[in-house]
Amino acid sequence: MVLSGKGGVGKSTIVVNLASALTLEGKKVGLLDVDFHGPTIPVMLNLREMTIPQRGDLKIHPLQTQWGLKTISLAYFLKIRDDALIWRGPMKAGVIRQLLRDVQWGNLDFLLVDCPPGTGGEPLSIVQLLGEPRRAVIVTTPQEVSLAAVRRSITFCQTLKLPVQGIIENMSGYFCPYCQRAGEPFPSEAEPDMALKEGVSLLGKIALLPEISS
Repeated sequence: MVLSGKGGVGKSTIVVNLASALTLEGKKVGLLDVDFHGPTIPVMLNLREMTIPQRGDLKIHPLQTQWGLKTISLAYFLKIRDDALIWRGPMKAGVIRQLLRDVQWGNLDFLLVDCPPGTGGEPLSIVQLLGEPRRAVIVTTPQEVSLAAVRRSITFCQTLKLPVQGIIENMSGYFCPYCQRAGEPFPSEAEPDMALKEGVSLLGKIALLPEISS
């Protein structure tokens, strides 16, 4: 499960790159998008115009990228992709249950789940429905407001006994294309101290790069 305590930290970018990297290493990987109100996975995988094929077995067959990554998003079922979904919690929990139960993933080495921001119903449903083993990766940015949200995500995982694999700090510095110098748009020294205090590993830092932000 890839989590973030707040939106706008690049969580979906991280999960797409992580899933693609594992696939290119020869692993069998599925990517489940449960960010129902703001799905971006289809755009990032260049599958925005694709829809789920209808077959006679009543099962859901995931789409697959050119490099072999299997993926499911609610956006693939919508006739108008920009329509707003106005759903209450029980309906979203039912759809998550169906996506986990009825999608024909085949044998996977990894199932990555792109969760919506926060610690609400969708992440809770996923934790309750997923089997073992399961782990969380938390994505943040260096600003203090984002770090405060990370603490809530860690508490969420601890309360539900969901092991945290570690934290990824996104948007950690940038390289100026004109002077070729490194800078920090959100300077903060709190993140490493916070990870150490919470007993969570800092998996890495990813700079703002045009190649992955377009």
